[in-house]
Amino acid sequence: MTVWYDTTAVFGDGDVVLRTVVVTIVFLPVYRHAFAFSNKARLKLLGVVMTTGGPDASQVGRVGFQMRASSISMGNGWWSSEKRPAADDPPVHPFVVETCDEEVQVSAVVELVERGWDLRPDRQKESGISDGFDIPNSLLSHQDLHERLDRARLSRPLEDTGFHYGFNPLYLRNVISYWRHQFDWQKQVNVLNRYPHFKTKIEGLNVHFVHCKPFGDPAHRLVKPLMLLHGWPGSFYEFYWMLPLLLTNQDDLAFEVICPSIPGYGYSDAPEVEGFSTLDAARVFLKLMERLGYSEFYLQGGDWGSIIATNMAQMKPDCVKGLHLNMFPVTSGNLVMLLSLLLGSHFPTLVGFSQEDVNRLYPYIEKNVFSMLRETGYLHIQATKPDTVGCGLNDSPVGLAAYILEKFSSWTDSQNVHLPDGGLGRKFSLDDLLTNIMIYWTTGSVVSSMRFYKENFKGNLWKREDARAGVYVPTGLAAFPEDLLHCPPMWARQKYKNIVSYSYMPRGGHFAALEEPQLLADDIRQFVAKVEAMTK
Repeated sequence: MTVWYDTTAVFGDGDVVLRTVVVTIVFLPVYRHAFAFSNKARLKLLGVVMTTGGPDASQVGRVGFQMRASSISMGNGWWSSEKRPAADDPPVHPFVVETCDEEVQVSAVVELVERGWDLRPDRQKESGISDGFDIPNSLLSHQDLHERLDRARLSRPLEDTGFHYGFNPLYLRNVISYWRHQFDWQKQVNVLNRYPHFKTKIEGLNVHFVHCKPFGDPAHRLVKPLMLLHGWPGSFYEFYWMLPLLLTNQDDLAFEVICPSIPGYGYSDAPEVEGFSTLDAARVFLKLMERLGYSEFYLQGGDWGSIIATNMAQMKPDCVKGLHLNMFPVTSGNLVMLLSLLLGSHFPTLVGFSQEDVNRLYPYIEKNVFSMLRETGYLHIQATKPDTVGCGLNDSPVGLAAYILEKFSSWTDSQNVHLPDGGLGRKFSLDDLLTNIMIYWTTGSVVSSMRFYKENFKGNLWKREDARAGVYVPTGLAAFPEDLLHCPPMWARQKYKNIVSYSYMPRGGHFAALEEPQLLADDIRQFVAKVEAMTK
């Protein structure tokens, strides 16, 4: 008997929600009937369940039992429409977000246009512009963005509905006004270029990544390579406020951070042929780490990043020294999980739940079924017909902002739907939110980012090799209370067999690195310190 809980704990899978409903309705009476026997028999069965459920709660945070080596196949791929060359892929080369230098000229270009100058290439000489001056496409795009913002056509909102119907049009007007008149993209590009960017071609794709060395003199301290992996609708920029916390030496530990963009997101090329899944992203990033010269490293991820990082640990467990996640994909349940779910609200300690697990899980139907039905409409669209809605989002900056920022509202705290501004100002600045939007807008990558759902849900996700395989590398889990779903440590152990630390975080939601950078950085540090201490 299988209970589909898992990927709802990752990113809110609608199909999983439907399976959960079916299991609840169809199989619950069966189990009620199955438990209609003597107390002695019940306790005996429960004893077997708890014994087969993996390490008990006392073993969370320890690696005292033998972990068997396990890996899944890496496969191979080529994602460009161009013919695959016989030679090796080219080396790493620096990359700069170049808009910052060109944006300085925006006002001058607009002034020339207003004076009646024709700035088309074949007329530049007639207009008095030298042959050496080319109008950067980004300038025209910048002007085009402003024109699109000025032409925005918004609907009238219902009274006193907050964000219950999606992004509130009244507050959207405020966002548009700030974006048009106050948001300084040049300044934000300078922020983006604060850390070194690079690109390298892997499997036909130019893969973008940020690569940061630790601050100060690396002598007399432990420096560990760490890859940070984002998800949707985020980007590498989510980690920017956490980077200084990881690059700084603390307790003789600092990190060398590699933060890539998933192919199809931001400054990484989008696949030009179908089929690119988390398994392919994992393989590409393993090749990236190998190309950078790392034979051992740590991984951290949330949302899609958690699945990609998990796949990397499954493919090359000898290379992944530790895996830290703030979402935990447990792709298929079992009798242990079902029994704990049925009994957990009344007998939590008996089934390995803490009181915090009970508070976060129950009432189960409301928090894990109805809430996901409310939040997963986007997933059904993107997992089936992403290009359809993508046409509108790629054409309208206002539509793009509403679609993405609504997730930053409800996925940060479900209660934000009651607020007229969606609670966006509680954890984020508009500059940070719009910078993330601009990464999607200026690269035209929203459609390719949404296709990632289609590629991963084409087949039966739960029959994939990675869904059936466990994870045996040392693992640290950070459970943020306002994330989409809660996965107790007892459930997490069904997938992650070597949990070194499990932290009930005091606050924060889905976008942990951007919401609570200090909390997440501290949890990563304590996890790595534990792993390093155990491997000495």
